[in-house]
Amino acid sequence: MPSSLHMTTKHDAIIIGAGHNGLVCANYLARAGLKVLVLERRHIVGGAAVTEEIAPGFRASIFSYLMSILHPRIQTDLNLRAHGLTVMPCSDMLSPLGDDYIIFSDDVRRTQTSFSRFNKADADIYPEFDRALADTTEVFRKLLWETPFDPTKRDWKTFKQAAGFALRNRKYGRKFFDVAKLVTMSAYDFLSEWFEDDRIKAVLAYYASIGTFAGPRSPGSAYVILHHIIGENAGAGGWGFIRGGMGAISESLASAARANGVEILTDAGIKRIETPMGRVGCVVTTDGQTFSAPVVASNANAKILFFDLVGADNLPEEFVRDLNGYRTMSTAFKMNIAAERPPQYACLPRANRDRALGNWNYPTYVHVAPDIDYLERAYDDAKYGGYSRNPFITPVVPTIVDDTLAPAGKHVVNLFGGHAPYKLRDREWSCERDNFQKTVLDTMDAFAPGFSDDIIEAQMLLPEDIERIVNLPQGHIFQGELSTDQLFNFRPVPHWADYRTPIGGLYLCGASVHPGGGVSGIPGYNAAREILRDLGKKSNMRFAS
Repeated sequence: MPSSLHMTTKHDAIIIGAGHNGLVCANYLARAGLKVLVLERRHIVGGAAVTEEIAPGFRASIFSYLMSILHPRIQTDLNLRAHGLTVMPCSDMLSPLGDDYIIFSDDVRRTQTSFSRFNKADADIYPEFDRALADTTEVFRKLLWETPFDPTKRDWKTFKQAAGFALRNRKYGRKFFDVAKLVTMSAYDFLSEWFEDDRIKAVLAYYASIGTFAGPRSPGSAYVILHHIIGENAGAGGWGFIRGGMGAISESLASAARANGVEILTDAGIKRIETPMGRVGCVVTTDGQTFSAPVVASNANAKILFFDLVGADNLPEEFVRDLNGYRTMSTAFKMNIAAERPPQYACLPRANRDRALGNWNYPTYVHVAPDIDYLERAYDDAKYGGYSRNPFITPVVPTIVDDTLAPAGKHVVNLFGGHAPYKLRDREWSCERDNFQKTVLDTMDAFAPGFSDDIIEAQMLLPEDIERIVNLPQGHIFQGELSTDQLFNFRPVPHWADYRTPIGGLYLCGASVHPGGGVSGIPGYNAAREILRDLGKKSNMRFAS
C-alpha cells in the first residue's frame, strides 16, 4: 500500500530518491539535527539495491548483486549491523577454462599457486603486482572522500580547497605516474606490463568491462579494474553477500534513518522542482503534494534531475551543453534465475579434486571469459551495434551461503554481463530479446553443461528495463561511464563536481557525482558533508575542514 504523509511544515532538507546514497545522505543530515524527508518514486526503498520475488518462494537481488564497496566507516557510523545488516562470505573467484580453471583470491599465495599452473613467470611476479596495485588503490581509497574542486577558479575559497587537497595528499605525489597510467591506459596494456599469459590477464581485465561500454583494449579501461576491487571487505576483489539480498542494505539504511527521525515517503514520484530566483523552492510530487525545504539533495541521475525535474530553461547554457555530453549509454544485462541447483561447471570435478576452492563445494562467484580475445570480441559485437554472440558473464549463487532467498534445496543464480547495447543498430529488442536470452544460456551451457535444464523461472533485464524500473538513463548501472573525462572534477560536468549545482540549495548525492557508481554510500556521505558545511553546521565527517 502507498505510504501516506499529510502536508507538513517546512523541512530542513528533502532527499529525492531512497537509493542507498540518498539514504546515507539523509542519515548524516539527520544526525546533525536536520529535519529530513525522503521522497521515493517506487513502492520500495533501495533504488538498484533491492531484493524482490522472482518466482514463488524465490527472492533475488534484482539489480546490484554483490556487496563490495559499502564503506566500513559508513556501516560503523550508522550502526547498520544493529539495523539488520549481515555480511556473508563469498568464495574465491573461479574462472572456468573448459575442464580447467583459474582461481583469483585475496590470498596472494592461492592466486599465485593457481597462476603457476599456466605461467611460472606470471605466478612469480604476481605478489609484486599485488603490492603495486595495493599501493595505487590506497591513493584512490583516500580520494574517494575528497570533494572535487574547480581548478579554473581563482578565488580564495578555491585556493584553500586546492591547498587542503595538496596537503592531505602530499605523500602520494611520488605515485603520480602510477595513478596517471591507471586512468589513461587500457586494461590490456597495463596488465601486459606485468603478465604474459592472456588467460591470466583476462582474470583481472574482466573487471574493466563490468558495467562499462569498453573492452580490455579500450584506453582508460585500466581504471575500471581498480574501481571494482577498491572495496575493503574480505574476498577476492572485496566481494561478499548480504543476508537477505542487497535490499537488506537499503532496509538497514532506512531503519537507521527512521531511528534518526527521517521521514520516508514511498510511491512519491517527483513531477517538478520549483526554482524561483535561482534557488530551490519546493518539490511537487506526481500526485500533487508539495513539500518545501531550503535544501534539496537528489539521488536521481543528474540528467533526470536537471532535464526532467528542473528544466533546461532554468539552467546556464554551458551547463546544459556539458550535461548533454555526459555519457550514460549502457550495455550491461542481468538475469535473475530460480534454479534447481547451482551451475555444474565442467571444470568443477577437477577443481574439487585439487581442493582449489578450499572448503567450498561450489563456487559462489564466477567469471565466464576465458581470455582477453573473448572479452574484446564481446565488446566488438556491441561496438558495431549488435549484442555479444559470446557474452562475458558473472554468475553468482548467493543461496550457497544464504538460506533466506529460496526454498530448501533450491537456488537463486544471478547472471550479470555484457554486452547488450541500450539500442541495437538495425533491430529492435522486442524482436531480439528471446534470441539474446538463448545466447546467454547457450554460453552458460558451454561452461556449465545442463544449466538451462535446471532453470525453474528466469527474469531478463536489458538496459531498457533497468532504465524503466529504476530510472537510470539508458540503464547505466554506474549512472555514467567511469572514463577519465567523467571522473573526479569532471563528474558530472566541469565546474560543478563538488555536489553543488547552479541552483542554490540544490545538491547531487548519487552516483552521478564523485566517486561514481557501486554500492558504496560515499557520494551520499560526501554530499551530506558539503551540505552541512554550507549550512554552517559543525561535523566530524571525513575531510570536513
